[in-house]
Amino acid sequence: MKPAAGYRSLAYSSPEAVQTTGTVAIDCYSSKWFDSLPAGRVLGEKSSNYLESAIAAQRISRVMPRVKLIFLLRNPVDRAYSNYLWSRQNGLETETFQRALALEEQRERALAPNFRYVRPHAYFSRGLYAEHLIRFFNRFPREQILVLRHEDVATRPERVAADFHHFVGVAEMPRLAHDLGPVNATQPSPEPLPEVLRRQLAARYRAANARLATLLGSNFDTWNDD
Repeated sequence: MKPAAGYRSLAYSSPEAVQTTGTVAIDCYSSKWFDSLPAGRVLGEKSSNYLESAIAAQRISRVMPRVKLIFLLRNPVDRAYSNYLWSRQNGLETETFQRALALEEQRERALAPNFRYVRPHAYFSRGLYAEHLIRFFNRFPREQILVLRHEDVATRPERVAADFHHFVGVAEMPRLAHDLGPVNATQPSPEPLPEVLRRQLAARYRAANARLATLLGSNFDTWNDD
């Protein structure tokens, strides 16, 4: 399963890359990262940008219609605040979290071209998972998509690893489930998300989480119990 993937994440999810690179970027990425590897291996890549991109769903389905897709979803409230902390720590955010949420739609409309791929202020909208997933469900058979919960990686790593390995068609490797470190971790925040704001944001996500549970099953309905 060798993916002829796009040039980094850009070739799948960036409108600019779609317009300016096309097949050249896809061939370049496949050649650089996968062609030298032994035949017969199951290969893949990861990106935090494909899920929210309608362009990515369209391009992946066109280039790799038989690919297997794995999405790891985090409680959208926690994801939004973590995204905010990351943007602030990287000099992309100066507002309070509450103010940043209020400004999100305005900022998205006025986003500079060089930030359209990163979307550093899309705190709430990125957590509308059902809205994003349906684009992939409409283009790929359900058996080619696996959706996992972020919290299960911490609480049930062996089970998550087994599901992952079974899905991609390789032998189980339980040892890989241990000592998993964070990716793109933010620094510990001296300012935890205030409980009042957490409840307000959870209420905003309630309908979206219900749609996600309808799409995926009751395991994803627990976020509305928080």
